[in-house]
Amino acid sequence: MATVNTDLWLSSLQQQQRSTSNNMLGKDDFLKLLIAQMQNQDPTNPMDDREFIAQMAQFSSLEQMTNMNQSIQYLADTQITQSLVTHSELIGKNVQWMQLVDRDDGVGQDVQYLENDVVSVKIEMDGSIRLLLDNQTWISNFQLVQVEPVSKEQDDKEIES
Repeated sequence: MATVNTDLWLSSLQQQQRSTSNNMLGKDDFLKLLIAQMQNQDPTNPMDDREFIAQMAQFSSLEQMTNMNQSIQYLADTQITQSLVTHSELIGKNVQWMQLVDRDDGVGQDVQYLENDVVSVKIEMDGSIRLLLDNQTWISNFQLVQVEPVSKEQDDKEIES
């Protein structure tokens, strides 16, 4: 006999969503409070027009800020994706990159410049771009100093292979 998991019922789901919320009022909560206030006002002493207009302006402002936040988040996500596509053009190219190396005297660091071919590109959870080099070293895109164009001879060798 099959059993029904009560955690999947709508009422259980709504209760879980309420308990996992971040305790911040959103635009839906604000609108519900405004409607409840209007429904429960004293008919002999209704809400002042100016107060009602001010609350509606607050609601409109909240909705606009929410929409703007969503648009900015979309723009940021698109920019991260575009950055990955742009950096993927480095695959197969020779790059010069810098690495900090501790000095022999133990005081400070020197900058060492190395050259390798880019094998792969990935995006980290924080949105940063990482490049895998042919020596199996992952570097940040901020470590790049120079990108060498693919030479005609190298291009011809790849076509012959």
